[in-house]
Amino acid sequence: MSKTVEVLPDQPALVARALELILSKLETAIEQRGRFTIALSGGSTPKPLYEAIATQKLPWDKIHVFWGDERYVPPDHPDSNELMTRRAWLDRVDIPAANIHPVPTLEANPELAAAKYEQHLKEFFNSSGVEFPALDVVLLGMGDDAHTASLFPHTEALKVRDRLVTVGNKDGNPRISFTYPFINSALSVIFLVAGANKRPALAQVFAPVADDFAYPSRLIRPQGELWWLLDAAAGSELQH
Repeated sequence: MSKTVEVLPDQPALVARALELILSKLETAIEQRGRFTIALSGGSTPKPLYEAIATQKLPWDKIHVFWGDERYVPPDHPDSNELMTRRAWLDRVDIPAANIHPVPTLEANPELAAAKYEQHLKEFFNSSGVEFPALDVVLLGMGDDAHTASLFPHTEALKVRDRLVTVGNKDGNPRISFTYPFINSALSVIFLVAGANKRPALAQVFAPVADDFAYPSRLIRPQGELWWLLDAAAGSELQH
């Protein structure tokens, strides 16, 4: 794993750097493999990034979009990560519908939805099931409790190592989430973290020793590249 930590002056600089990085990974992936696969995160921090991607002239037919986690709500619900992304990005570009791979959230129960999304991922990547498939980029955020995707502290989802997708739990509300071993199979994982409220969690995530199950972002150690892009409010104490 190669780990890079960059502290940017403010959120616009954070977004600009994330865009630059993603476009670079996209170019390389399409050059080498003929397509680019990315898993998105929800929340307010990546929204301007999605809006920025929407302004680019890109080979949309070669770009495949997944979600690293999703709230278990209908796709038109205000809390849906899919809805936010469609409004900010996907509805504004000429990307084929077949290249958008949303989490199924209208199943009989979350467990079934997780299994269905896992099956879809395996079929898309033509995965035998022995080795986890590798996305080109997994974009992650981090909460002030150090959760990432929908992998929350001290929850059962953190123990799942043999699946691509599992059911996370936030205050009794189910979420569909990539497992940390599947995230770790990615070629590049990019964290976008903004705000002074993240500093205490970041201190634990970057500490030489701490409890992975109390600070789940510590579990993200990809086989490829790990990028931490922080704004100054979040990352000032990590600057040397």
